[in-house]
Amino acid sequence: MTAMPLLKVENLRTYFPVRTGVLQRVTSHVKAVDDVSFEIREGETLGLVGESGCGKTTVGRTILRLIRATGGRVLYKNRNIFELSASRMRRLRREMQIIFQDPVGSLNPRMRVGRIVGEPLKVHGISSGDELRARVGDLLQRCGLRPDAAGRYPHEFSGGQRQRIGIARALALQPRLVICDEPTSALDVSVQSQILNLLKDLQESSGMSYLFISHDMAVIHHVCDRIAVMLDGRIVEIGDRDQIINDPQHDYTRALLSAVPEPDPRRRRTRIRYERTPT
Repeated sequence: MTAMPLLKVENLRTYFPVRTGVLQRVTSHVKAVDDVSFEIREGETLGLVGESGCGKTTVGRTILRLIRATGGRVLYKNRNIFELSASRMRRLRREMQIIFQDPVGSLNPRMRVGRIVGEPLKVHGISSGDELRARVGDLLQRCGLRPDAAGRYPHEFSGGQRQRIGIARALALQPRLVICDEPTSALDVSVQSQILNLLKDLQESSGMSYLFISHDMAVIHHVCDRIAVMLDGRIVEIGDRDQIINDPQHDYTRALLSAVPEPDPRRRRTRIRYERTPT
């Protein structure tokens, strides 16, 4: 018998109204997410990959109710989170967190790192005082930073270090599901590998699940167990990592794979262009 998935997304739709004219009447909708379905199991990493503007970030934010869904269901441990009250959703946020793409814009420049990382613990009434400071120091160490970083401001750190601060904040409440929204796209290649390895190590030690959102198929291949390929608001292909990488079924997936740089300069990869069907 197959175990119940940690997260189940069913026919998710997120449309944004287009308003025109002096009265700003709604004349049409942008279908950012259109009938998307997938599952994530305990301890699994599902990669959601596609080009910029395909709707993958909107999927992640809609799951967390940071954006209102137009339709569909999101079941977390078999509970439809769209039906939860504000107070119940607040409690559920302890189990569902997000790592944002921009390590600069996601950190308050007027707050010291210790307050940034410790704020979730304080807001949810988990710890305070000396216990809070000790937990913040431990979180920073787990994410590869010195405990004394707590007394400094975000601008005093490099981009990779700032992303580690963001990861420490996301892990403060010991979540079961973390949505990683392009967590390495703003970083140098050498720093990207450090952050990816950190995320894998943290997953192995805690057993949490990831929805890993990226436009980079090479990154997705490195960190994910399964891959969902997204195009124009829809998932066009989903399956195990090796099956998607070695035997893609959709032309768009083949085009994404052909764009991955070839590490051997003596070999050349034939670039495939995906042509959209006119509507």
